[in-house]
Amino acid sequence: MKEIVTLLDEMGNKVEFEVLATFGLDDIDYAALLPVDDIEASTYILRIEYDEEGNLVLVGIDDEKELRDAITAYEEILKDRLQ
Repeated sequence: MKEIVTLLDEMGNKVEFEVLATFGLDDIDYAALLPVDDIEASTYILRIEYDEEGNLVLVGIDDEKELRDAITAYEEILKDRLQ
């Protein structure tokens, strides 16, 4: 069963995403998400964090090196799944 999460875009509109994968890298957890309504869209890689109440929060990655490393790790996951 596909896991779906709803996030707010920059305009405050609700957008549903399919969770393609979650994975860890260097003690940080990430989620790969794809918009449900736009199959041709790019995959989003977001950092998984927790707020002070312990609730899961998905955060954009501003650091270019961290984002590159997370994308590379996700691409390796995809490659392993195809083998």
